[in-house]
Amino acid sequence: MPAPRFDFRVDAVDGKARTGAIAMRRGEIRTPAFMPVGTAATVKAMKPETVRATGADVILGNTYHLMLRPGAERVARLGGLHDFMNWPRPILTDSGGYQVMSLSDLRKLTEAGVEFRSHIDGARHMLTPERSMEIQRLLGSDIVMAFDECPRADRPRDEIAASMELSMRWAKRSRDAFDAGGAHAEGAALFGIQQGALDEELRRRSAEALTEIGFDGYAVGGLAVGEGQEAMFATLDFAPDMLPADRPRYLMGVGKPDDLVGAVERGIDMFDCVLPTRSGRNGQAFTWNGPVNLRNARHAEDSGPLDERCACEVCSTYSRAYLHHLHKAGEILGAMLLTEHNLAFYQQLMQAMRAAIGEGRFAAFASDFRRDYLR
Repeated sequence: MPAPRFDFRVDAVDGKARTGAIAMRRGEIRTPAFMPVGTAATVKAMKPETVRATGADVILGNTYHLMLRPGAERVARLGGLHDFMNWPRPILTDSGGYQVMSLSDLRKLTEAGVEFRSHIDGARHMLTPERSMEIQRLLGSDIVMAFDECPRADRPRDEIAASMELSMRWAKRSRDAFDAGGAHAEGAALFGIQQGALDEELRRRSAEALTEIGFDGYAVGGLAVGEGQEAMFATLDFAPDMLPADRPRYLMGVGKPDDLVGAVERGIDMFDCVLPTRSGRNGQAFTWNGPVNLRNARHAEDSGPLDERCACEVCSTYSRAYLHHLHKAGEILGAMLLTEHNLAFYQQLMQAMRAAIGEGRFAAFASDFRRDYLR
């Protein structure tokens, strides 16, 4: 039988944590899943085949960056994002809304969408729900994100409420524009994005609006934008439960390894974050015993592996002393190796969580993880 357009199954539940898989035409995504970020059609410092070798089932592409350079129409002429970057498996693309708000100068928000100037060359652009769906269709995205606005959590409540309501109107327009996408809509999926910052009532109203529209999956947006882990977890204590249990729940832009464990405890199925790649380029490695700064002089003569518990090729091949040397010398290989290790560590963490949930021992796993990681 041909692979389904989109099918989500839950294989096991342990507390609120759950493990399963999303089946799509370009492959299966095991959940909980971590998606490496391929901002500009590349996961920085990594070849696509190496990203896959770390255990990644899906990657994320950025609508905002790709629409500006090289341009969605050009990517479409070149066969779509999968062929362009040599990644044959599923790709999720964000809507571009967050980047417009965070990166662009002279932006103007209206009911229609957002007019902004490119951070690259200052050129004017207009991004609407309809244009966001068109760009993601031109890219050939497998999982398309609805267009939304993401305000900071410290804004006044009336502003957050108005923003949430605007995002819900944009969600309906995104749904309509996606459904008009012909063959692409027949093979891809569309996720809605819950907003409402830290406010339980606003989150509930957002979830009800999204559920009424109907989406293949649902994201928890508007977190990891400066509110801190305690406030994020407090929101995740109620926000995921408001979303349909038979659909995947995606926490956008998160996060540190201990963030992932805490979010899976609260029912999240999917994640993305630039942290493992960005940290790798800046000399920081994530290990089962916590973060390690390879720029620190204490590693200069350490012949041991980066992480004795890590199964990646970097840990089995190179010493901390060598990795320290590469970063002190500014060698590109240092960024490549630490990025590879970090992505491999994140995927090992996801696999360990999937196994623990399947075996009914997730609470013990999470406790042991925090004991070692946060010591």
